[in-house]
Amino acid sequence: MVSYQNSGYFSKIIIDYLNQHQDLKSFYNRFPSLENFKLQLEEKANTYNHDYREVLVQALRNQYQEVAISENTKNNIDALQDKHTFSITTGHQLNIFTGPLYFIYKIVSVINLCKQLQLEYPEHQFVPIYWMATEDHDFAEINHFQYHNTKLQWNNPEASGAVGRLSTQGLDEVYEKFCNEIGSGIHATYLKELFKQAYLEHSNLASATRFLVNELFQNEGLIIVDGDSKELKQLFVPYVKQELMQQISYREVSNTITKLKDNYDIQVNPREINLFYIDNNLRERIVLENDVYKVNNTTIRFTAQELEQELENNPEKFSPNVILRPLYQETILPNLCYIGGGGELAYWFELKSNFDVQGVTFPILLLRNSVVLLTEKMQKKIEKLHLTWNDLFLPSTLLSTQKAKQFSKFNIDFSDQKEHLKKQFNSLQDIAARTDKSFLKALKAQEKKQILGLEHLEKRLLKAEKKVYADKLKRILAIQAILFPKQSLQERVSNFSEYYQNNGSLLFTLLFNHLDPLSQNFSIILLPN
Repeated sequence: MVSYQNSGYFSKIIIDYLNQHQDLKSFYNRFPSLENFKLQLEEKANTYNHDYREVLVQALRNQYQEVAISENTKNNIDALQDKHTFSITTGHQLNIFTGPLYFIYKIVSVINLCKQLQLEYPEHQFVPIYWMATEDHDFAEINHFQYHNTKLQWNNPEASGAVGRLSTQGLDEVYEKFCNEIGSGIHATYLKELFKQAYLEHSNLASATRFLVNELFQNEGLIIVDGDSKELKQLFVPYVKQELMQQISYREVSNTITKLKDNYDIQVNPREINLFYIDNNLRERIVLENDVYKVNNTTIRFTAQELEQELENNPEKFSPNVILRPLYQETILPNLCYIGGGGELAYWFELKSNFDVQGVTFPILLLRNSVVLLTEKMQKKIEKLHLTWNDLFLPSTLLSTQKAKQFSKFNIDFSDQKEHLKKQFNSLQDIAARTDKSFLKALKAQEKKQILGLEHLEKRLLKAEKKVYADKLKRILAIQAILFPKQSLQERVSNFSEYYQNNGSLLFTLLFNHLDPLSQNFSIILLPN
């Protein structure tokens, strides 16, 4: 079992968070544990505006009008009207056909945590939420997915503005390529039909993604929220107005960054105004220059009074950026916990003081589950080569070196010899100190030369042994390349379709059975095919 902390794939800030390092504790509210959710429940119940529940439920019903939903999802939407119902949320971009595997893992983590909390606190109800990042405008990040070694990409040179509003025109070409790649078979047929129904039978990317995710998770009662909603943004108007007129978030987040930057890399930086103006294919920053509010790269201009009027009349045209989007989410949802990846949690740590000043409860932050999928055939190869998971998580060059040393009949590590050499030279330093200083300098130069000589011999011997065991090392690295494609985590590269094609719904059954949201270890899941 490999912990997140020891995997080599997480940043210092995430490792310190998982270890509950004292220096980081002021940047989050509560660490994720079943016990801490009781306090989070009490705080959210006291600070959340329960009048928002009716607006939220009605907005969701409107968003689901053209989607066939399960009884579980319908019941969960209805349950949000009750003050004893709370949500667990994850968010993600609208990647084509879900994009990398971790999209799936985030949602499974949310659903499984709701189940755990339901058992622990039966007097409450917990509903899983996927927040669609419909207002994001980074088309290049979402316009493709990887099927085995083939990148299937949606080419749309005219794509601009909020991605959720993009027409699905052109995705028929991706569909044709996908059909050619995936071939035939019962599960392949299902996946092709799923893609077709989602992207060829829906007019924009938001509705296509809602259909797709609903099809995959509706039996679990997942609720899909689109924040690009006039009704929901109406609830957020006071915070938008404050952002426009006082720029509080810029001050608070900047102060937090000052405290974080000495120890950690900064994930995002705030703007003076952390809002975009959106309309049709437009999503541009709002900037304040000489008391005039301008929409960047356009001729649109507002006085303060005109902008307030525009906000009152058309709140849907004001879109929060990465700094304000979490505040928007936590304002309108009765949410307890946000589940995200390492990069997401890193920027959430920058936001707590802004939440405090705004009077909005900061959610519990939980690192999503991480998984490695492998087949029984691959497992047998690993066992035959006597590999451990700690081996496989190593960088490929280090893995190759360690295994060559392990296989060799000789001791390739010359550490003992180098240490012995250093002791010999140390004993000569007393003599050198009593003679000419130039002798001391010559002694140090000779020591360095001989140490480098040993290191050179060590490298030559290692290189020779790698040739001796080349075939075995090649097989090891081939296994690692499959499990860690492109020297990255499988979940950051591969799409669920290549595993669903052989295993069908069993893939999801295994994920739900194995993923423990409160665990800090990688889940290693064995697939029969």
